[in-house]
Amino acid sequence: MTTAERTEAEHDTGPGEGLAPLAVPATRAAGCPFDPAPGVERARREEPVTRATLWDGSSCWLVTRHQDVREVLGDPRFSADATRQGFPFLTAGGRELVTSKPTFIRQDDPEHARLRRMLTADFMVKKVEAMRPEVQRLTDGLLDRMTAGRNAADLVAEFALPLPSLVICLLLGVPYDDHEFFQDRSRFLLSLRSTAEEVRTAQDDLQRYLSRLAAAKRREPDDGIVSRLVARGDLDTEEVASMGRLLLIAGHETTANMTALSTLALLRNPGQLARLRADPSLIKGAVEELLRYLTIIHNGLPRVATEDVTLGGRTIRAGEGVLCTLNSANRDEDVFPGGEALDVGRDARRHVAFGFGVHQCLGQPLARVELQIAVETLLRRLPDLRLDIPFEDVPFRHDMGIYGVHALPVAW
Repeated sequence: MTTAERTEAEHDTGPGEGLAPLAVPATRAAGCPFDPAPGVERARREEPVTRATLWDGSSCWLVTRHQDVREVLGDPRFSADATRQGFPFLTAGGRELVTSKPTFIRQDDPEHARLRRMLTADFMVKKVEAMRPEVQRLTDGLLDRMTAGRNAADLVAEFALPLPSLVICLLLGVPYDDHEFFQDRSRFLLSLRSTAEEVRTAQDDLQRYLSRLAAAKRREPDDGIVSRLVARGDLDTEEVASMGRLLLIAGHETTANMTALSTLALLRNPGQLARLRADPSLIKGAVEELLRYLTIIHNGLPRVATEDVTLGGRTIRAGEGVLCTLNSANRDEDVFPGGEALDVGRDARRHVAFGFGVHQCLGQPLARVELQIAVETLLRRLPDLRLDIPFEDVPFRHDMGIYGVHALPVAW
């Protein structure tokens, strides 16, 4: 037997032998749009570490169990460096996004740690908690405008998207008047349908915008993150722009989609909605449960092995890509019994919706505060909130790297 044949034989043995490779990204079922894709769920039950086929015909490993996902994301032998041979990309546009102008989330330590430390203080729990009054003020202002003289609106356009956009612009020192520009470019960067050229153009547009902003902050500094990064003196304008671009996109897209999708999930689970309205003290825990249940980073976190690693009875060879499916891990019955159901009273703190390990989401304290305030205020101020279109007509973001809904018509 040749080395290649022996390697292939080793890959094809193990638990659940014979499960066909799953094509990824895998679409969630139309009838159960809150649940992971059926093929991913089946893989977790039958063959937790299995093969998957990517858009270009290449293959990678799919890791679906909670324990295995945490193991991969916490193991430095699995690299986040997108320039390494074998790194798995979900689309041609996705490859362009993370390789043409890489940010620190696609780098390994020590460079990752060096750049991330420059932002840690801005997202510490104590500092973010001090922002609660301002986030509450912005939340109330948006709801005042949304509800003035009418009883229906698109919750995405008028509440879920503007709130985190306002907050991240405030933190960065980015003019909110430019929000349509960066939201438009973000859509191209996050769409699974974008071509490499479309992604490159959108990326270049944002980079130029933030480079100009960084240059302006050198002349007229303020209290925002971009200005502070410029003042350090050890980053050039392009590096500041790249860090600002990452925060700008991540800071509004993720929380916006979680807010809208959480609202929809609660409307579809009236018993859980009633519990939350009856006992607002459940809000913090309910947000953790919604993060677990919905898991909007739904196509997997990519890594590539830097040496041979045994995982779940399989040998992952150096240079082979891995996708860690966070949404499947967050439904793992061994960790979250009855995890297919939404339970606002559940202790969901072990969820991996923000990832795990050294690359765990930097902005999670801010996301939690925004979600807690948004959900609590929305439910308190709009006791008759309801979906204004048939559920079957809700436009889910199956076509995007961050899951959610494109629009959410509601009435009250």
